[in-house]
Amino acid sequence: MGGPVDPPEGPPEGGPGGGGASDDEYRSVVFDESFVRAARLQEFSAQERISDHAPAVRRTPALRRGLTRQAVILVVLIVIAFGTAIYMGVRSPYRTTAVARHGEPLRMTVIPLAPTGAVPGAASVHDLYEHSPAARFRTAADGIALPTPVRRTAHFSDSQVVAALTTVKDYLVDSSLDPDVLTGGAVRSVRMLVDPQQLDQFDQSFDQPVVDGRHAATGWLVRFDPAQAELADPHIRVQGTLHAAETDTDSLEVTSDHTFVYALRPVGTAAGDRARASLFTVRRELHFRFDREDLRNHQAELLVSYLQAGPLSCSVDAAERLHPLLAGETAKKDGPAGTDPYATGGATALCGALAPSAQPSV
Repeated sequence: MGGPVDPPEGPPEGGPGGGGASDDEYRSVVFDESFVRAARLQEFSAQERISDHAPAVRRTPALRRGLTRQAVILVVLIVIAFGTAIYMGVRSPYRTTAVARHGEPLRMTVIPLAPTGAVPGAASVHDLYEHSPAARFRTAADGIALPTPVRRTAHFSDSQVVAALTTVKDYLVDSSLDPDVLTGGAVRSVRMLVDPQQLDQFDQSFDQPVVDGRHAATGWLVRFDPAQAELADPHIRVQGTLHAAETDTDSLEVTSDHTFVYALRPVGTAAGDRARASLFTVRRELHFRFDREDLRNHQAELLVSYLQAGPLSCSVDAAERLHPLLAGETAKKDGPAGTDPYATGGATALCGALAPSAQPSV
């Protein structure tokens, strides 16, 4: 039997313990092939030696394919957040309330005012104004002044009330003072200020104007027949008031009451012609309603439009355009257009008399 370090087959020939040399001299350095093959070349750590020769090298866990649990949770949270934001945007409480409240059509009344005699005229527009009730009126947009101070309401802030009043002023300027609108062409600037819920009614009023209390173009704006009259002076005189009040927690209403005085002359008349300019007066009372969406979008819902205008002839249709009587002209004596009490869906034709005190004393 070999020694404690001999190969399993016994000591090799010619090696230590096999012939000639001392075992002690070569025992620690000479190994044969069978010894090397049988040897277990593995070094154990201290912890492994204690724990019954566990593997010395810690295996690195294999990488998991796909998303980790944390990544999946993060993606789910992001999806939920976006879904909530979209849902709240679509189901906004302000929008729901506004849609439920909107849809009411504008109710309008257009009353022509017929003069009792010939329409006064003068060569000087300045003289016409100075000898009329509009002598102290302000000019153009300066005559549409916001109330001061502007006060908040129970559910609307100062800035929201100012926004409503400013929208109404812009509407009045665009629909009553813009020369392009007054001469019968442009309507886009006015349309942009109307609540989308009323745009169908607005468009129908211009496509098919009719005196039915709902679809008169002159209920939305002031415009003259461009083939008949033109502005003799671009500086229109204006005077009136604006008033804002809260009607409920989600509604703010503004009432406007303004008188506009225009200097007109026949189309094609030279500025120097005598007695060709005359004054035309329009009284407009408008009621507007705003919700918070209207305030953000700079738009308004019109509830009521009440217009008195003259000098006009009562028998002339004023639904599409106003046909003013100019200097020296008189109203026909046939009265307002006839009303059929058996017809349904129409409105009673109205007409009034223009007081002589409303005309310039020239």
